[in-house]
Formats: sequence, structure tokens, C-alpha cells
Amino acid sequence: MARKVAIVGAGVSGLASIKCCLDEGLDPTCFEKSDDIGGVWRFTEYVEEGRPNLYKSLMSNTCKEMSAFTDFPYPEDFPVFLPHAKLLEYLRMYTKHFDLRKHIQFKTAVISIRKHPDFSATGQWDVITETNGKQTSATFDAVMVCIGYLTDPSLPLSSFPGIDRFNGQYFHSRDYKTPEVFKDKRVLVVGMGNSGVDIAVEAMRTAKKVMISTGRGAWVLSRVFDNGYPWDMVFLTRFLNIVRNSLPGRITTRLIESRASQWFNHANYGLNGSRFLEPVINDELPAGIITGKVTVRPSVKEFKETSVVFENTPDAEEVDVVVFATGYKASFPFIDDSVIKVENKHASLFKYIFPPLLEKPTLAVIGFLRPLGAVMPVVEIQARWVTRVFKGSCKLPSIKTMMEEINEKKKNKKNWFGLSFDEVLKTDSIVYVDQIASLIGIKPSIPALFLKDPELAMKIFFGPCTSYQYRLTGPGKWEGARKAIMSQWERTLKPTRTRVVEDSSNFLTYVLKVLAMLAVFVVLTYLV
Repeated sequence: MARKVAIVGAGVSGLASIKCCLDEGLDPTCFEKSDDIGGVWRFTEYVEEGRPNLYKSLMSNTCKEMSAFTDFPYPEDFPVFLPHAKLLEYLRMYTKHFDLRKHIQFKTAVISIRKHPDFSATGQWDVITETNGKQTSATFDAVMVCIGYLTDPSLPLSSFPGIDRFNGQYFHSRDYKTPEVFKDKRVLVVGMGNSGVDIAVEAMRTAKKVMISTGRGAWVLSRVFDNGYPWDMVFLTRFLNIVRNSLPGRITTRLIESRASQWFNHANYGLNGSRFLEPVINDELPAGIITGKVTVRPSVKEFKETSVVFENTPDAEEVDVVVFATGYKASFPFIDDSVIKVENKHASLFKYIFPPLLEKPTLAVIGFLRPLGAVMPVVEIQARWVTRVFKGSCKLPSIKTMMEEINEKKKNKKNWFGLSFDEVLKTDSIVYVDQIASLIGIKPSIPALFLKDPELAMKIFFGPCTSYQYRLTGPGKWEGARKAIMSQWERTLKPTRTRVVEDSSNFLTYVLKVLAMLAVFVVLTYLV
């Protein structure tokens, strides 16, 4: 009899988990609190309690080729970067293609997940759910928690003196939907992540005045990168990742910061970050700053009745609306702290997935991390590993080994080489996925490919690190993987080439290919 697996949430992580369970011969049941799939990518006109929320104008920050599941490319006519409606359409296509919907119970909330009385022997879990006010209990052999980290907003009002006497309106960015709320208002956005910058840029179209308050600054990239290509298809390659991670950390950081400032000098715009942060992806912020529609301010010192005072700034600024883009808290309300304990916005999980102290590895968290790059391929690789652990095809290391890695990760030390991140949940997507892929046996061998299929090897090593390469070999091998890799640029350029013109860059491309081939010998020496 197939092992029964409970999956919490039918967003990106949940759908991937259902599919991976089916691939491994497991029996999944997915519980979704709302009435539809999509998670954070399903837009509603109102904020739903207990589930992620998105604003009407939200666009993907990673392009379609880098965001695709490993065996399901986007249609070639889909735009390169996707409005939320298009991304949801893709998820519907994925759900239909792999017949996932019949495994989902909608309008069903998970109330609690507790160890079965004989857990130490069976690894089973008692899952209590609620549908239409009626609670039901069922026992499962394993559980996959796929709720992400965007449901419980962090609103540290105590860190903002005077907010209790502020007479204007304030709310968390989670509650934002459209810019009409800012019409003819003076707006302050506190926080400079992707959501905060998106909201500030939207506000400048209707507001009288827009300010962004940041203590750390940010490094801003445009979706449109070198030669008009998507930023992540240029930036996230195996070759560049090896270069970045081989250089001293300080040099790597400076090179990336220098590259970001090629678009515009961040210092002149008041944006310089003090440490390499997750880049903010926005195409309009510098234009908003240079035209005076958005101004960048320091940290908030205090609020007054109708104004705000910033650090190292003597004069108060009048403000009507404050948006706190201050992130989210990690929360697993239906799981006891003895199973998953949350501290300082992160949980003690091996590879961001497994609680290390369980007698049986039958509970996993999917999607509880912030990769530098697209989320979809990362959570799918997580789910592929997890389902093989559930099945018994893969084994976890000892508790001692897992705890040592977790404790080292908690320290979040600055790396001597390569990138260092400012939060524990942030990670290098290529390095992380390769680690998990190695545990499954699906990481492509670049030296072997150079001998067997050099054209494909060139695409994989020097080209964008798309997810299809994790279907070339090993468990779950997909016959269409090579074709998907070889045609990824055609699918990228198809929606933008709506008028046929002569491409004068072909000769330069040829020259670069020749030079790249010459570099292969050096690279092979390094890899071997």
C-alpha cells in the first residue's frame, strides 16, 4: 500500500509536492484553506486572513525560463516576465497536465498536526482539518508543510516612537492592493525590499509626495539586463557562480555592486547598501528618483501627529499615509514548538527542510527559504528529495551532522569567499540546489558532458542555470530535458520579437562562442 502523505497548501510548493509524491508512488492528499490553487499568485480584491496576499500590479522578478518547473517549460508565447495572472495560468496548466487537482481538498484548513501515539515506531502523524465548521482527524505516514513565510506580517510598531500619536493612516504592505489609496496623499514607505519599492513606485502615480525610508540601502537591478536579456539568465550561470565563489568575499561583493551601479550610480541616489543584500528588482525606481517623484530618506527617528522625523535630519516631513514594508514572521501555528521551533524569523531545519531531532524523518517543510533566484525550481528539487526520503530511497545523515550544519548556518558568518547574505533564510540558489540534487543523484556532471555532448555542456556551463538540467540524468529523468535547454533562448525571445529585423549582433555572438570554446580547456582543468 502506498504511503499516505498530507500536504498543507496548494501554492507553488504544494503543487510541486503533489506531483513529486505521485512520481514516487506515494498517495498525497493536499489541504488548501481557500477555494483555489495558486497561493501567493492568486489575486483577490480583498485580504484573506491566514494566506499570502498580493497587489494587483505584481510582476514576477524572475523570468519564465528560470522560473519553470524542471519538466514543464512555459509556453513560448508567454511574456518573459509574468504578471501574476499569467503565472497563475501556468500553475493551472501544470495542475491539469499532471492531473493534480483531484488530490486537493479545497476550503479545508489544517488545525493541528501532532505525532501519532506510536510515532517512534511508525513515524505517523495525526492531522486535524476543518471544512465548513466540521473537524476531521486522519492519520498520515508523512507530512509536507507548504505554506511559505508570507502569511504572518511583521509589524514592529514599538520600534517606531510616536506611532501611537500619529493621526494619519498606516498599514503593513500585505494589506496593499491598488495605488488609489494614495491619491493626493503624502506617502511614506518604510522598508526597501521588493514589495516596498514596488509600492513606492506605484504610489508616485497618484500620490502628492512619496518617500522611502531605509537604514541599509539597497542594490537595484532592472529586469532588462545586458543586451536587453533577462537579468537572471545573464547573472545566474554556473560559470559566473564559480567565479563569484572563488574570489574573496569582499571582491565578489564589490564586483556585484559595481555591476549594479553600471545602470546608475547608487551613491548618487542615496541607495548604497552597507553589505550585499538580496537585490531589489525594479525597472522604474531610478526614474522616479531622478524626476523627484520619489525621495530616499534615512531610518525613521520618530513620528509626530501629522509628520515624521528621520535620523540625522532636523526638519519633520508631513505625511498622511505610512506603509510598513517590514517583512514577515516565520509561523507554523498548527505544529507544536517541540517539532519546529521558530527563532529570529527562521526555524532549525536541516537544509531548510527537515526538523533534525525527529525519531523518523517523516515531516518536511517546503519553500521556507529565500533563494537568490527563482523559487519554483528550488521548491521542486526540495520536494523531489523529500519524497525519496519518505520512500526510503534517500537517507538523512546523523542527528549530530545535521545539528552541526544547522548551528553553523544560524551564525550566518560572513564568508571568506563568495557571497554572504544578511539573513539566514537567504541562500545562493545554484549552490543550494546542486547540494540537494547531489543527494538525489540528479546533478549534471559538466566534465562528463563536455566529453559526451559538448554543445549541451556549453549551454549548461556558460548559459543560464535553468532547471531542466536536473532532468538530464538520475531518478525522474525526462527525455525532453535536452531539447528544453537547447531551445530556452528561443522561448525567451519569441514574445519580444514581434517585428522581424536584421540582427547585426550575430557576428559578435559567433566570435564570443569561439572565445568561450577556448576557455573550456581552462575551465575543465579547474573542474577536474
